[in-house]
Amino acid sequence: MALIRPLKIQIITLPVLSSFRTVHAPSALRWPQQTSQGRCCNRARLSSPWASARLQLFKKYSACDLKSAPLFCPSRFCQKASLIDSSAINAHRPPHSFPGINIPRTMFHTSGRHRAVPAPLVLLVFKPLQKVAAIIIGRSIRMWWKSLPANKKQLFREWAWRRRWHLTGAGSGLLLVILLFCFTHIEESPLTGRSRLLVFSRESFIELAQYASDECMEEHKESFVPVSDPRHQVVERLVQHLAQRNQDIEGIDLVPWTVHVVDSPAMNAFVLPNGKVFVFTGMLDAVTDVHQLTFVLGHEMAHALIGHAAEQASMSHVVDLLSLILLTMIWAICPRDSLAVLGHWIQGKLVQYLFDHPYSRRLEAEADQVALRLAAKACADVRAGPVFWQQMELSDQMRGLPAAPEWLSTHPSHRSRISNLDRLIPEALEIRAGCECPPLPAADPRVTFSAAVRLLLEDAGERKTEAELAAPAPPPSATLPPQQGRPRLGAILASSALPQAPLSRGPDREGTGP
Repeated sequence: MALIRPLKIQIITLPVLSSFRTVHAPSALRWPQQTSQGRCCNRARLSSPWASARLQLFKKYSACDLKSAPLFCPSRFCQKASLIDSSAINAHRPPHSFPGINIPRTMFHTSGRHRAVPAPLVLLVFKPLQKVAAIIIGRSIRMWWKSLPANKKQLFREWAWRRRWHLTGAGSGLLLVILLFCFTHIEESPLTGRSRLLVFSRESFIELAQYASDECMEEHKESFVPVSDPRHQVVERLVQHLAQRNQDIEGIDLVPWTVHVVDSPAMNAFVLPNGKVFVFTGMLDAVTDVHQLTFVLGHEMAHALIGHAAEQASMSHVVDLLSLILLTMIWAICPRDSLAVLGHWIQGKLVQYLFDHPYSRRLEAEADQVALRLAAKACADVRAGPVFWQQMELSDQMRGLPAAPEWLSTHPSHRSRISNLDRLIPEALEIRAGCECPPLPAADPRVTFSAAVRLLLEDAGERKTEAELAAPAPPPSATLPPQQGRPRLGAILASSALPQAPLSRGPDREGTGP
């Protein structure tokens, strides 16, 4: 009986298309080699199992034309392969791959990236539509109720009374969902530790600020002060000085602070969340020295650092959602459209004076607090902050502007700001003392300004006509309020040492006085 020898066959494993495991072939197996003439030759003499396995590999993964000769690689394949950078092939070839086999890679074509519209911008666009939808729904409910006959109205009342607990539970569940949503979006203010509701992130408002900055650039493109102007250089140096001296604040070095000075008499300045600083020349004329300007710029930068824009929009969004429910009820309950319009107006005023304005005043007070800290670390005279608002108050009185009640405004009154800053001055002086700043002058600018105001009022009382009352004899220029004939800030600071070393060598000659 003949001895049957078992046939040992080693299986080729192909886990993935991009990697192969080493096949220990018999000595009779020969892979195609490239000759000096550039042809793939030396047909392999294989046993039947290996020949079939290799044939399947070449049919599946090789770029050679195998229709005429299964195990013959034509010269055009070698010529094409010679044109390919060998380094690029070896970079993507697995450590144990079959020579002469080119693995095709699928190339995916993707469309270009498109920037999504920020969520706050979408809500701003659809905010009027939400109110229109609430009005339509409420009025439709009222018209539907009026069209019902008396017996159906009675049946509906009985149905509602029987299910009063179900309806109460549904309303309570809705209120609970709203409360949970608010509690899960409460965060701490990064600089003051105050708890706040933040539905929108600062990143989304930075994207939204790009649209606002484009609009401002387009609006004031003809009024920008040149970069070489001393006023622009003063503002830019102060902004950079504030940013450098407050590196301990997280994220301040990530904001690309960019300064734009607008030639306009408006006393205004603002900073967008993306770091665009817009200062009007009217504000530069309203300040007396660099210390007051440092406080003003610190106030505006504080809004951007804390993220007040996102915070205020988040609170407004939640209040608007709750107001939509109340607005729908007003239009559903009021018997006539005229009464519904009146109720709609009253509801808007209540939301404005009970929620929007108080919250805005709170954010302004917080910005004043942070501005004192920023100015103190920048070695500015923080006592100039209250003096600035004293000048604003005196300017309004000299121009005859009426003092509106604080609850009607989005900003605190001048008197409230002065008292609040006076309360925070001792803490700011301690912060300044710990920053290795030069000593302040002994004369307190607040006391000096108050004495100058008394002299001004006494001199104005001696005038006989209203024209002379509007333009009294000015005291020394260092103690004058902003609009009383003192030199402009740009002309004063153009000759000072501020552009070379802003606030680094202590109070300059403008800071020695009030």
